[in-house]
Amino acid sequence: MGKMFKSATLLIALMMCWTLAACSVNTGISSNGIAEDPANSNANSMEADASDKKTSPDEPAWKLDTTPITFDWYINFDWFTSKWGGNAVSDYITKKTGVSLNFIVPAGDAGEKLNTMMSARSLPDFITLGWYEDAVQKMINGDMVLPLNELADQYDPYFFKVADPAKLSWYTQSNGKVYGYPNASSSPADYEKYGQLFTSNQTFVVRKDLYEALGKPDMSTPEGFLGALRAAKEKFPEVDGQPLIPIGLHEFTETGNYSLDEYLQNFLAIPKQKDGKLYDRRSDPTYLKWLKVFRQANEDGLMPTDVYIDEKRLEKDEKISQGRYFAMLYQWSDFTEINQKLYQKDPNKVYIAIDGPANDAHDAPTLAGNGISGWTVTLISKNVKDKKRAIAFLSYLLSEEGNKDLYLGEKGVTYDTIDGKDQFLPAVMHLLNTDRQAFDKKYGGSYMYWMLMDTNMNLAWMTGMNAEPAKQIADWTRGKTISMSEFDNLDPDPTTKEGIAEGEQTRLWAETLPKLLMAGSDAEFDQLYSGFMNTITKDPEYGAIMAIRQAAYERNVQKLKSSFKQ
Repeated sequence: MGKMFKSATLLIALMMCWTLAACSVNTGISSNGIAEDPANSNANSMEADASDKKTSPDEPAWKLDTTPITFDWYINFDWFTSKWGGNAVSDYITKKTGVSLNFIVPAGDAGEKLNTMMSARSLPDFITLGWYEDAVQKMINGDMVLPLNELADQYDPYFFKVADPAKLSWYTQSNGKVYGYPNASSSPADYEKYGQLFTSNQTFVVRKDLYEALGKPDMSTPEGFLGALRAAKEKFPEVDGQPLIPIGLHEFTETGNYSLDEYLQNFLAIPKQKDGKLYDRRSDPTYLKWLKVFRQANEDGLMPTDVYIDEKRLEKDEKISQGRYFAMLYQWSDFTEINQKLYQKDPNKVYIAIDGPANDAHDAPTLAGNGISGWTVTLISKNVKDKKRAIAFLSYLLSEEGNKDLYLGEKGVTYDTIDGKDQFLPAVMHLLNTDRQAFDKKYGGSYMYWMLMDTNMNLAWMTGMNAEPAKQIADWTRGKTISMSEFDNLDPDPTTKEGIAEGEQTRLWAETLPKLLMAGSDAEFDQLYSGFMNTITKDPEYGAIMAIRQAAYERNVQKLKSSFKQ
C-alpha cells in the first residue's frame, strides 16, 4: 500500500539536472467555456480556418497551421524552473511549429495549487503531473480534461501513428477513452529490446575518497554497514569544518520515506508478489531486520536529528555539495549536477555507487526501472484555447521527430551526423558534460523539456553521454534494473471509502516509520510495529482494500500480456 515513487528511472540516469522557472498569462473564458488567450483574440477563427485543411493519418497535423500561438502548461513540480524561449531548442521548435509555451508551476505546495485550480475549474491548456497522483483520476472523473483519442479522431489522426499502442492500451479507461500520455515509459516489448541498456535511479552511494580511505568495506551486511558508518564518523568527524553525516536518506513525507520503503526493499530483492498474490513487503523478516539496522544507527548517533526534520531537497543539495554525507541511499538524479561539479574540483571527492544493503543470500538488487506507466502523464484541459493545435502539438512532441528536436535541437546548430550517428556537436557535448546549467541556458536540449520524452527513442542519440562521474553510477545499475509495471496503479479510487481508508493507513505508516528508527531498543521497535499492523488489519476496509489491489494487479498482468503481443 502507499504510493510507489515513480520518478525512478532511465530518465534520471541520463544526467538530467533541471533548472526551470515559470510565469503566468491571464486568460479569459469565452461564451462556450473555452479559455482564450487575450493576446490571441482570433484563436477561434484560426482554429476554424485550420480545420478546413485536410488532416491525414500519414501527415502531422501541426504542419497545417504554424501561426503563432501560446499555450499555458502547468507542471506540478515546484523544482521545475525552466522557461520556454531564449535557448536553441525551444526557439527552434517555436520557429518550426509556431507554438510557444508559458510554464506555470506551484510556488509552494503543489497539491494545494492544483486543487485550487481544479476547484475553480481553471486548469491551463496542458497539465503534467505524476501518473500516481490522485489528481489525475479526479480530473478525469470531474470531466475537466479531454480524451486524447477523441481529439485525435477529430483533429489529428496522425496521433495514432506516433503514439505507442501499448501505452494507449495501458492508459485506456473503463469508458474506452485515453486522457493522458506518459513520459519515460517502457513496455514489456521495450524491455525485451533495450533491457540491458536500462538503468535505475535507485542507488547506494558513498563518498569515494572516504570510502577508499576506510579500505572499501563491505556494506552489504548489517555488521559491515554499521561498522563502516561508525568508522567513517570516527576517522572523519568533520568535513571542511562541518560535521560528517554518516548516512543520508530521502525526506520523510506524509506517505513514508522512499529510501526506507521502496529503495531498501528493492536492494533486498524482496518480492512484491508470491505465487500470484500480492505480498506486503513491510512484513518481510529481512526488511524488518534491516530497519532495525537503521534503528541501531540512530541509537549510535549515526543519523542526526535533522534527517527527520529538515531534509528537504534544498537542504539536502547543500549538504551534498559540501560533501558532508559519507553514504546515501538515494536517487542519484537529484544530485547529478552537484556530483559533476564535485568531480571537476576533485575526481576523488565524488559520490560513487557501490553494493548496498543485501539479503542474506546476497541476491542482486531488483531496482525499479521505467515502467509502462512512466513517470508523469500529460493531459489536455477542457479549457484549452485551441483543441486542434493542442492535440497536434502533443502528437509532435511524443513523435520521434519531436523527441529528436527536444533532445538534439536543430541540425547544424546543436547536432550533426558524425560517424554515421546523429549526435551533439563536440562543443555542445563538452558543455553538457561539464556545465549542465550553462548547457540548459544556451541550448536547452537533453531532457530540459522532459514532459513527453521517450527514453527508449533517445537511446539512439546518446552517443557521447558517458562522462564521469555519472557513467560509473549509471553503469552500476545496469543488469539490476527491472520493470515493475504490473504493480502500478493498484490503489483504490481515492474518493471511495476504501481509498480514503488506505490513505489513512499510508499516513499511519508515515508516522510510524520514524518512530521505529527512534525506538530505544529492538523490543520497542517490535512493539511499535505490531501496533501498526494490528491497527491496519483491524480496519473494516482492510479486506476490501486488499481485494481491490489484488484484482488491479491481475488486470495489469493481463494488460501487459496483451500489450506485449502488439
